[in-house]
Amino acid sequence: MTDILMPKATAVWLVDNTSLTFEQIAAFCGLHPLEVRGIADGDVARDIRGADPIVNGQLTREELDKAQGDENYRMKAVVSRHAELLKPTKTGPKYTPVSRRQDRPDAIAWFVRNHPEVTDAQISKMLGTTKATIDSVRNRTHWNSANIKPVDPVTLGLVGQLQLDEVVRKAAEKKAKDDAKRGGPTLQETEDALAAAQAETDNEPEFVPEARERRGAEPTAESVFGKAD
Repeated sequence: MTDILMPKATAVWLVDNTSLTFEQIAAFCGLHPLEVRGIADGDVARDIRGADPIVNGQLTREELDKAQGDENYRMKAVVSRHAELLKPTKTGPKYTPVSRRQDRPDAIAWFVRNHPEVTDAQISKMLGTTKATIDSVRNRTHWNSANIKPVDPVTLGLVGQLQLDEVVRKAAEKKAKDDAKRGGPTLQETEDALAAAQAETDNEPEFVPEARERRGAEPTAESVFGKAD
């Protein structure tokens, strides 16, 4: 892979202004020799204006002359300081000062108690600790378990508030998505409650209305007032 800027425009200029072979131009510009041939034939990069790599500071005249004198020679590009600055830098593992390392178990305990949705990998990256230490704090097998107390890592100065909020937010969103895929704990609890209520209803004895007490014969005038003489 080439580090030069505008590789096709550079190839157009080299094709038009030098006696380099297609292979030499392709090697310098990071292109395929057939693509360079297409540029020479006018089938590729028709509307691209050539860029002089010498003027752009990506090639020296000495390198160009040496390559034109030997078709087996491959030109070396001049490394641009600006190109180095633009390359993304990989952040190394978080460094925690020695004076703060004793506070990490307290921060781990805070995550375990208050935000179990945050993964061990996230905690490890944020606090600069190991998964083995996290497991020992969670399982209370840490050598200093008796003295470990959950403390907010922001208060301890191990992380910033914005960084902590971002990690907690991402962990919560991931947990919500995972719960939704599994049907969600709320839905499961609702279904269990409905099933239990139905079971109680099924076990209740069937209501049977009591039989009405049969009344005696209706009273007559004779029974009330007596028999007339």
